[in-house]
Amino acid sequence: MNILMVLTSHDQLGNTGKKTGFWLEEFAAPYYVFKDAGATLTLASPQGGQPPLDPKSDDPSAQTEATERFKKDPEAQRALANTVLLASVSAQQFDAVFYPGGHGPLWDLAEDRKSIELIETMYAAGKPVALVCHAPGALRHTKGADGTPLVRGKKVAGFTNTEEEAVQLTNVVPFLVEDMLKENGGTYSKGADWQPYVLRDGHLITGQNPASSEPAAKELLKLLAE
Repeated sequence: MNILMVLTSHDQLGNTGKKTGFWLEEFAAPYYVFKDAGATLTLASPQGGQPPLDPKSDDPSAQTEATERFKKDPEAQRALANTVLLASVSAQQFDAVFYPGGHGPLWDLAEDRKSIELIETMYAAGKPVALVCHAPGALRHTKGADGTPLVRGKKVAGFTNTEEEAVQLTNVVPFLVEDMLKENGGTYSKGADWQPYVLRDGHLITGQNPASSEPAAKELLKLLAE
């Protein structure tokens, strides 16, 4: 069971002068769900090496069992510090792909040609594609085999407009995940803000927020076992 995890390389929060990146829980929780299930993991990012961590996800209030485990796990820290170049991976090498969120993906993964091609190829091959929180933003330009948006007519979730308002970044992000998924024809729905909410439509899995990352990873494993 070979699973690829794709992380952002983008660290600038628009023109605020603040930092962003990936969200720690959204990486750590799925990482351990997959590791504990015996998966072989490959971590990739557009620029390779250490992906930028959203400093807010390192706040004491944002810590979970999985993030605490990660902080005591030198092997996981080494793996994260040495992500391979996204351009060097091939969809054929993997059984599934998982995209953790954080605001970073809205800037780089949403526009990255390799990421778009990877998602399209894996989806067309019937392999599970899972994205949580802001990572469904990476579906912005992806197309299905018929040339229409990949999410068209599919049940999808992603970071909500109200959650974006709550973190006061509505006017900072390049686009709103909820709006984009709707505009691309996705059948968007959501749960309560900050509560786990995961949707699966065929082999596309999307989760709403950080709390959805572990259940989304478990859903991916379930799909691989079918």
